[in-house]
Amino acid sequence: MATPFISPLQGLAQNKKLKNWSGNLEFSTNKVFYPKSVEAVQKLVRKCDRFKALGTRHCFNRIADSKDNLISLTELNKVVSLDSKANTVTVEGGIKYGVLAPYLDQKGFALHNLASLPHISVAGSITTATHGSGVGNGNLATAVTGLEMVTPDGSVVHLSKDKDGEDFLAAVVGLGALGLITKVTLHVEPTYQVKQNVFLQMPLTQLKDNFDKIVSAGYSVSLFTDWQTENINEVWIKRRDQGSDQDLPAEFFGAKAATKNLHPIVELSAVNCTEQMGVPGRWYERLPHFKMGFTPSSGVELQSEFFIPQQNAVNALMAIQRLGKQTGPHLFISEIRTIAADNLWMSPCRNQASVAIHFTWKQEWDAVKKLLPIIEQELSPYNARPHWGKLFTMSPKVLASRYEKLEDFKKIAMKYDPKGKMRNEFLNTNIFGS
Repeated sequence: MATPFISPLQGLAQNKKLKNWSGNLEFSTNKVFYPKSVEAVQKLVRKCDRFKALGTRHCFNRIADSKDNLISLTELNKVVSLDSKANTVTVEGGIKYGVLAPYLDQKGFALHNLASLPHISVAGSITTATHGSGVGNGNLATAVTGLEMVTPDGSVVHLSKDKDGEDFLAAVVGLGALGLITKVTLHVEPTYQVKQNVFLQMPLTQLKDNFDKIVSAGYSVSLFTDWQTENINEVWIKRRDQGSDQDLPAEFFGAKAATKNLHPIVELSAVNCTEQMGVPGRWYERLPHFKMGFTPSSGVELQSEFFIPQQNAVNALMAIQRLGKQTGPHLFISEIRTIAADNLWMSPCRNQASVAIHFTWKQEWDAVKKLLPIIEQELSPYNARPHWGKLFTMSPKVLASRYEKLEDFKKIAMKYDPKGKMRNEFLNTNIFGS
C-alpha cells in the first residue's frame, strides 16, 4: 500500500505497537499510515476494508483504535488560507493548536478559546468535543464553520455551517464515524491579551452560595480540587486584558491570592505552566494551562470527565465531595469548568450550558474502573454526559437516553459509511449497539 505520498510505519522501533499519550493503552494494530495529501488519503481508504483516523493520541479510551489499519493525519498540518474579511481560517486537520495559534496571532487574529494542552490536533479535538472553559465559551468544535472529509468510499465531501444543516451538525463532533477530516474552517476574531491569577483554598461553602459569580469572574475560570478537604485547592481566573482592568483583590470568595506561579497540583513545579500573577500575555500563552513550548512525551495518568447542566452544578459537586474518601487515594486532581451550550448533535453540551467535572487519576485502572460506576451513579440524577475521549462505564442504553440525537446521528453515519469501514469496538458498543 506504500506510494510516494503514503508513508507506512509498522509501529515503532523493534516493531512495537503505538501507545496513546498517557501510555495506558496500546493500539491493536501496528499498521499505521501517514498520508501527505488528500489524494493519498483517498487512495488509502479505498484500499482499506477497515480503518480509523488517528490524531495526536490524547484519548484515554479506544475511540480511535483499530484492529486493522490506522491512518494518521499528522502530515496534513498546514494552514491553507486566512480570510480576514470573513474572519475564518482554513487548516489541514492534523495541525496542532500550538502551531496554529502563533500563526493567527502574528496575523492579528485569535481563536475564542483553547484547551488545557495546546499539543492536540484540530481535527481530533473537534471530533471529541474537547473544550476549554468559560461561561460564554463553547467547546472548540463550536468555532467550526466548514469541514472537508474523505468518506470511506474515497469521496471528498465539503460541509458548511450555512448550507448543510443536519449533516454539518452531525459531522463536527463526529466521533470518527463519518470520514477522515482533512480540512477545517474555523471562525477567528481579533487578537487579544489575557491576564491569569490564581487563588488558594476557597471554602466549598462559597460554591453553594456563589457558584455562578465565581465561574463568571473571568473569561475562563478553572477550579482545582482533590476533594480531600472542605476547600477548593486552587482557582485559576483568566481575564481578557482590556487595558483599564483593575487588578483582582487579594481575597476572592475566601481564597487568598497566590504569591508565585503554581501547578494545578500544588506540590509540582510550575515551570511548564503558563504565566500567572496577573502578567498580561498573548491569548495563546494564557488560555492553556501548560506552555506550548513544552511538549509532554506522556502523561502517566488516566482521565475521565462528566458534563452536567450548570443549574445542577452545586448539587452534583457536593455529591462528588461526599465520595472524597473513596476517590482520594487514586486521584491526582479534579478540575471544574464551565462550557456554553451548543447545537452540535453529539456534543456533551448540546442544548445545555454545562459544568464539566474532570478527574485526573493515577494509573490504577483496576481501582478507577470500580470508582467510575459509583461516580456515574451519583451524577445520574443530573443526566451526566461523558467526554467521548475519556474513560467511562455508562451503558449504551444510558448514553442513548442522554444524547437525544444519537439515533439521528447513526442514520447520518450510515449515509456516509454504509459498510461500516470506520467502525470499531468502541463505536459498535457505545453508538451502534444501543
